[in-house]
Amino acid sequence: MASPSDATASNGSTPEDLESASARRGRVRLRRAAVMAVPATAIAAGLMILTAQGALGVQFAISGMPFTVTATELNGTGFEQFGGLDNMAEGSPNAGDTGGQVLVVTSAIKSATLTKLCQSVDLGSTNLLITAGSGSDKVQATHLTTDSTELSGDASFDNIEIGNDASTLDKAGVQGPKGVFSQQADTVRIANLRQTNYATTAAVFKLPGLKLRFSDTGC
Repeated sequence: MASPSDATASNGSTPEDLESASARRGRVRLRRAAVMAVPATAIAAGLMILTAQGALGVQFAISGMPFTVTATELNGTGFEQFGGLDNMAEGSPNAGDTGGQVLVVTSAIKSATLTKLCQSVDLGSTNLLITAGSGSDKVQATHLTTDSTELSGDASFDNIEIGNDASTLDKAGVQGPKGVFSQQADTVRIANLRQTNYATTAAVFKLPGLKLRFSDTGC
């Protein structure tokens, strides 16, 4: 039978000591896990607050209906891009199981021109179609932002920076939440642009040759 002295570890610790140390290590691990969880929670909360305040591109409650935008060419100076959250009006019938929020990529351009712009919204049995810039005059926009879930085309950038903190962006005059991945460039060119957007804002938007109509097909 083991004597009381045999229950003492070789380093002089008793079972009670070891149990206490294990409990302390468990509490430390829990505290570390909690600390690691804070940044992600803070970023998500910050995104919602900044979106509500208009610090991201959108300054209004979105309808929750996506729309397609195409252009044969986009040229811009002062380009920024970062992630964000758009919010629908409370109780929106388009919320579905999203909680009324859409995760988007915000693209901001200080000054842009677009050739042969097309925008369409699928209304079910028909499409609301807008076209402009098909003639010699191009569509012009200043302080343009688009909130997209999809973007494609043939892109080229001048002096691009990838991996910036979104709160430090300075090319287009828009800053995103601190801790969010982003990129920016002096200029951007996208040929055969196609976007699925939930929102667009611009300080000035000039649409030469504007046509608005209903159509069986979208852009």
